[in-house]
Amino acid sequence: MKNTHTVYGWVVVILLLTVLALSAGPFPTQAATGFRISGRNLLDANGNNFIMRGINHAHTWYPAQTSAFANIKSAAANTVRVVLSSGGRWTKNDASDVANVIQLCKTNRLICVLEVHDTTGYGEDSAAVSLAQAVSYWQEIQSALTGQEAYVIINIGNEPYGNVNASGWVNDMRNAIIAMRNAGFHHTLMVDAPNWGQDWQFIMRNNAASIFNSDPDRNTIFSIHMYGVFDTTSEIQNYIATFVNNGLPLVIGEFGDNAPDGNPNEDAIMATAQSNGIGYMGWSWSGNGGGVEYLDMVTNFDPAQRTAWGTRIITGANGLEQTSQEASVYGSGPTPTPTNTPTPTPTPAPGNTGWLSPAANAAQTGGDGNGYEVSASNAYADDGLFAVDNNSGTNSNSSCTNSGKDKHRFYTYGVTIPNGAAVKGIQVRLDAKADSTSGSPKICVQLSWDGGTTWTSAKSTPTLTTAEATYLLGGTADTWGHAWTASQLGNTNLRVRVVDVATSTARDFFLDWVAVRVTYQ
Repeated sequence: MKNTHTVYGWVVVILLLTVLALSAGPFPTQAATGFRISGRNLLDANGNNFIMRGINHAHTWYPAQTSAFANIKSAAANTVRVVLSSGGRWTKNDASDVANVIQLCKTNRLICVLEVHDTTGYGEDSAAVSLAQAVSYWQEIQSALTGQEAYVIINIGNEPYGNVNASGWVNDMRNAIIAMRNAGFHHTLMVDAPNWGQDWQFIMRNNAASIFNSDPDRNTIFSIHMYGVFDTTSEIQNYIATFVNNGLPLVIGEFGDNAPDGNPNEDAIMATAQSNGIGYMGWSWSGNGGGVEYLDMVTNFDPAQRTAWGTRIITGANGLEQTSQEASVYGSGPTPTPTNTPTPTPTPAPGNTGWLSPAANAAQTGGDGNGYEVSASNAYADDGLFAVDNNSGTNSNSSCTNSGKDKHRFYTYGVTIPNGAAVKGIQVRLDAKADSTSGSPKICVQLSWDGGTTWTSAKSTPTLTTAEATYLLGGTADTWGHAWTASQLGNTNLRVRVVDVATSTARDFFLDWVAVRVTYQ
């Protein structure tokens, strides 16, 4: 039998404690101290939806360029993504320096996204550090970050896997998130995709729900970097739609108007982000080198020397001036109407046809004579269905022009360019894989301008991997050694010859898409 007197006594005690608690006023919850995720939305510390409209800044390589923060704010950004180094590859940004960066963000009423760049390309770039090492760095500088949850988002590691063993990203990222929480970090965490940030294998996309649920705080946002992989409207819309439809938070952490691996469709990126309430941060304010100087928004960190890319992202359609709203933690009112400040007129860029698919194909003499003998028409579209060349070739020669190699022609691309336009470059895109890397399988490509009578010199991919990858041959300024006319690009004349090469005749080649893009001016 229960002791009813004891029960009643406890009820009285609980009621008294409740009255005392209510008289003391409400206690703020942990979630209210900083940014947090609600559904697929990022809420600031006031509970208001916050959509990032930001610019990347290479602080670790240009630490003296502190005026960049004010200039980025003047360009209408509400966020700055700051490149830091853990000391693994570049000079370490210590806690004192990071505290100063955060103060610069707050002084200029910017939200600070801090990222460790040393993880870039882990697994493929031998110099890259692991996510576990990045977590150790965040712990080392934790004193600068504690209490800044309303102003700082921690991007655990930049592009933390390349294309090699990229599936390792799943467990490593899950472990990194848990380690950050166990260390006492309750900031919103941002996680970059593998595949150098572009997630072309959809590893992040397909595991996002699991990764999000592994965060004890449920306070993680996913970041996709959109460069050459995202060169069509459909690719951009389809990727973003997956996160939107699944109620998962996403931001475009980097993108540009050009890239070494292709020409991203920045118009579609910005329009799709805006229509779906997705944040974006363009790469980058200034200081690019190594052939990608075109990604500078201003030259030499001088806001008066705005580039075409800078003009596009700042003042163009769906750009910063049109769409950026300051975070409410800074007590901002309505966004002021931008002034009509004159900006530099960009140099007209070359146009391009976009990626075009073939509508016809034929095996060609060579090797075993049947080219892609299984479903060759599967190479007409980027849909995960493969044309297959089984047991390719008849010898172990590794030359693209050897007669013992299987060959296949693709044509009827429907290329049209404006009257009077000059052909500046031709790119061929191969989405392909092999059954094994043994025998160093590669695909060579030649072009013909006269229906297959005459061919250009061959270009080849590196050794194919066993996971589907995108390979770009040629370029926006590469005409393959031939001066092309518009008629030579027509269906009667243009031919793309695919040659499968390996030093083993046991190799199987899989071709998902063989596309062509012509740049003209």
